[in-house]
Amino acid sequence: MPDSQPQPPHRDGAAEETASLLLCGARLTDGRTVDVRLGRGRIEAVGTAGSLAAHAARVDLSGYLLLPAPAEPHAHSDTALAAEGDGPVSYDATEVQRRATEAALLQLGHGATALRSHVRIGDVQGLGPMEAVLQARRSLRGLAELSAVAVPRLLTGVAGADGLAMLRDAVKMGASVVGGCPDLDPDPTGYVEAVLEVAAEHGCPVDLHTDGLDPARLARLAAMAGGLRPGVSIGPLGGLGRVPREVAVRSAEALAAAGVNVVCLPQGDCGGLGRRGSTTAPVRLLRAAGVRVAAGSGALRDPANPVGRGDPLEAAYLLASQHGLEPDRAYDAVCGAARAAMALPEVRVEAGFPAELLAVRGDRLAGALSLAYSRIVVHRGRVVARTSAVREYCDSAAAVALDLPRQGRSKSGESS
Repeated sequence: MPDSQPQPPHRDGAAEETASLLLCGARLTDGRTVDVRLGRGRIEAVGTAGSLAAHAARVDLSGYLLLPAPAEPHAHSDTALAAEGDGPVSYDATEVQRRATEAALLQLGHGATALRSHVRIGDVQGLGPMEAVLQARRSLRGLAELSAVAVPRLLTGVAGADGLAMLRDAVKMGASVVGGCPDLDPDPTGYVEAVLEVAAEHGCPVDLHTDGLDPARLARLAAMAGGLRPGVSIGPLGGLGRVPREVAVRSAEALAAAGVNVVCLPQGDCGGLGRRGSTTAPVRLLRAAGVRVAAGSGALRDPANPVGRGDPLEAAYLLASQHGLEPDRAYDAVCGAARAAMALPEVRVEAGFPAELLAVRGDRLAGALSLAYSRIVVHRGRVVARTSAVREYCDSAAAVALDLPRQGRSKSGESS
C-alpha cells in the first residue's frame, strides 16, 4: 500500500485546532512504520519514518500501533457509574451531569472519541436527565463528541400521549437520535410507528432497544424501517441467539435487506430492556447475512452491569475470543461499523481523513486487543488522553537477559 500523499488543508468548521502535530515512528496494521502529520483536525500526510518535516509538536509513537479511533455506539450516560450508590439511581440533574461527564472521559481514555448515549425521558424524571446529558456534551466539546438518544418508556394509548409529546420536546432540546424500547410498550408495532414518525419529522436517525426474541415482531420492524434515512440501528438483539437457527437466518436476512444496523453488547447487557443477563447477538450469523454489526459497551458500572468497563477494545477482544471473528473484523465492529452506524465519517490512517486516532502499545492488532494497556488518544488532531502502564518484576535480570517483551519505561524514563 503506497504512502498517502499530502493534502491541502480542509475548511472544517468543527476542527478547532489549527496547529500541526507530527506522530513519529508509528506502526500500521499493514506492517509499515510511518510518520503521520496532522493539521486542522485531519490527517495531512502519511510517509515513511523520517520523511515528513516537523514544523510543530512531535509525539514519538515508537513501539505503538496506530489505529483509527473506536467509537461507542451504545452507552447509557444517565445511569453510568451508579452501581455503588445506596438505593435507586439518582436522577438529580447535577449528579447525572457529573456521572455522564466522568463516564465519557473514562471511555475517551479507552479510545472512544465519539459516543452515543441512550437517555431515559418521561416518568417522574421528565426531561431532566436529557438536559443534564446535553450539558455534559457541551462541557466535553473539544475532548469527545457525545450525542444523545431520547428513550421514552411508552408511546401508545392514553398513557403514551405524554411520552410522545416529551419525545418531540427532547429532539427540540438537542437529542440527535430518536430511540426507545418497543418491547416494553403494550403495542410494540405502534411504538415503532410513533418513533419512525418523529424521526421522519425531524430528520433524525433511529436507535431502538429490542431483544429480537419474537421473529414476527422483528420482521415487522425491519419492514417498517427499511429505507429510512439517515438510518436505523437496533440492539442488543441477544434473543436472536435463542431462536432456531433457520428462524434467526430469516430474521437476519430481513434486517440486511432493510439496511438496519445491529449494535451488539459483548461486554454485558444494559438496563434498556428492563432485565439483566441476556446473551450476545449471533454476530457471525448476522454478518453472514450481510448485516452491518457494530459493538457497544452497554452498561458502565450501573445496576445493569456493576463491573462494566466501557472499553471498546474489550468488546473487540470478546468478539474475537468468544465469537470467532478475526481481530481486524472484531476491531471494525467497534470502529468502522460503529462509526457507520452513528453516521460518522469514515476514518483511515491516510491523508485527508479525520484525525481521530488511537495509538496502542504493541505491533500487531491481535496483541493490542489482548494487552492494550498503554494508549494515546487523538481527537480533532490533538492528543486528548494518555494512559500509561508500567510492568516491573522483582529480580528481573532473567527477563532482561532474554529481552522479553513487556510494558515498561522508555530510555527517557517516560512510562510506555
